[in-house]
Amino acid sequence: MKLSVVIITYNEEANLPRTLESVLPLVREGQGEIIVVDSGSTDRTVEIAHAYGAKAFVEQWKGYAAQKNSALTKASGDWILSLDADEEVSNGMRDFLLLILFGSHAEEFANFQGGILFGRRNYFLGRWIRHGGFYPDVKLRLFRPGSGRFENRPVHEDIQMEANRQRFDPSPTYDMGDSIDLIHHSYPTLSDYMDHMNRYSSLGAEMLAGEGYKGFSFIDIVLRPWLTFVYNYFFRLGFLDGREGLLLHLYHAVYVSWKYAKAWELARGKQRS
Repeated sequence: MKLSVVIITYNEEANLPRTLESVLPLVREGQGEIIVVDSGSTDRTVEIAHAYGAKAFVEQWKGYAAQKNSALTKASGDWILSLDADEEVSNGMRDFLLLILFGSHAEEFANFQGGILFGRRNYFLGRWIRHGGFYPDVKLRLFRPGSGRFENRPVHEDIQMEANRQRFDPSPTYDMGDSIDLIHHSYPTLSDYMDHMNRYSSLGAEMLAGEGYKGFSFIDIVLRPWLTFVYNYFFRLGFLDGREGLLLHLYHAVYVSWKYAKAWELARGKQRS
């Protein structure tokens, strides 16, 4: 078996070494490859990728889904592991992958042609956010070539599996001594999260405008964000994540408001033109 680890990057010199270190045991001694598709970084991202033995490609930015699908086409392995540059493979997840790819369970998965699901631990300001809907945050990240592609949408792109392909969740079956999780170092600072909210609310607004969203809605811009905060912070126990949980859910509600306000702004601009 050969594993292809695929990652897209842009100015990720602070995150990429941690990600690559976590997957090196999976690709050593010819067991696999690392594919990095960069969109014109101005820092040392590409240099770092080469230093870890990755095959690095520099391409013009095409959008998240298109960029990730471009990386998939460059993979030559029997399995593909798709990671974001701010993620790393946990010890439990790495042990599980070694087990099913090269270890005693390799034969069991030899004919599996679907995708494998993993929980994801999201860290906000250095704290693992365990409540409020942020864990286990299940993602499909390991799959067979040709069994799926990232769906074509501006934001929150996920792998769309072919209709006849299976999805397997290993967590109930395999005990690795550690959770079989991805670790997501998403927002180490408030500035990072503000930048993320601004960028993703704009992309989300483009999706809404493309679906025909037009009006200025008090419900969407004011009431929906408030209800989102109440639901996640109180009913889904977000308050158990301390100060970090409060800030995360408060600003996530702001993101919801921004998204609908920007969608209205886009629609108004189209009407005037």
